[in-house]
Amino acid sequence: MSNKENTSEEIDLGQLFKLIGEAFAKLFRFIVSIFKGIFHLIILFLQFIQKHFIKFAIAGVIGLGIGWYWDSVSEPVYRSSMVVEPNFNSAQQLYNNIQFYNELADKEENRALAQALVIGDSLAQTIKKITIESFSDNTQKIKQFSNFIQELDTVSRKLVDYRDYLDNFNDINSKFHKIQIEATSPTVAKKCQKAIVRSIENNEYFLLQKKVNEINISLRDSLVEKQLVEIDSLQNFYKKIKIAEANKPSGTTSINLAEKTSNSTSEIDLLLQAKLLKDEKVKLNNLRVNTENTINVISDFPRRGALVNDFFRSKKVLLPLILIGLVLFILIILSINTFLKNYNEK
Repeated sequence: MSNKENTSEEIDLGQLFKLIGEAFAKLFRFIVSIFKGIFHLIILFLQFIQKHFIKFAIAGVIGLGIGWYWDSVSEPVYRSSMVVEPNFNSAQQLYNNIQFYNELADKEENRALAQALVIGDSLAQTIKKITIESFSDNTQKIKQFSNFIQELDTVSRKLVDYRDYLDNFNDINSKFHKIQIEATSPTVAKKCQKAIVRSIENNEYFLLQKKVNEINISLRDSLVEKQLVEIDSLQNFYKKIKIAEANKPSGTTSINLAEKTSNSTSEIDLLLQAKLLKDEKVKLNNLRVNTENTINVISDFPRRGALVNDFFRSKKVLLPLILIGLVLFILIILSINTFLKNYNEK
């Protein structure tokens, strides 16, 4: 019986290994067939390019000539950038304003754009595009996350982690934003700066937010000053006690170690508290400076914009690519049409 069982087990294992081998062989043949198919398509495409190479070359040369001429007669475009830091959650309004200006420039509504940016109609006509984008590196995001966590209570802090914060991070939440103006006039951006900033500064809601912020900072500052005065008074009081104890006659001097230790500890606590209050005062001064304006201009528009020399935006590059792509599309359509006719005949 045992010999029969061993023989059947050997047969089963043999069949199993045979099946595994056949499966791997099929998988290998399938992978090889995929690579052969890809290689065949590449060869067909190269043959197609070889067959119609002269057509592509003619299209490229024509596009290059027209593009070069177009670039030579076109007005140069200048790009200027300004970096800002919005306060009081004014980033959304800033984005809306920039989008409005860009729509006016795109539709060539020069008079309305001139009124919005407080410039002349001729200057408004030179503006081609106004955009805004946020930029924030990982270090800045970590700082913003730290500030965000500090505003939450203990229970909420346990429910939020850094990945959740990044998943819900919006461009508007960034601290810094870059405004770009592209125009045929190199100096128009600088003349638009005040109007862009004032459009946010003169908003009634943000004016109220700014006023309340100033009141709150002044209140906190006065409280810190009052606490510093009280600490200073207590420190003077402890000094007077020490002087009084030192001036007692030597025969009547009594040493109370517990009281002396308590006084020393209280003085140390006062020094630590005074340091914390001074640090708080420094933070308030920084906050007062950073929130003095609704929009902090970190980097102004330059007096003169930089000439735009983007390689893939030049007509002598775009037109050849467009014409070659158009010729390729037409030839593919014609080839498909020929294939369908031959297929129907077969």
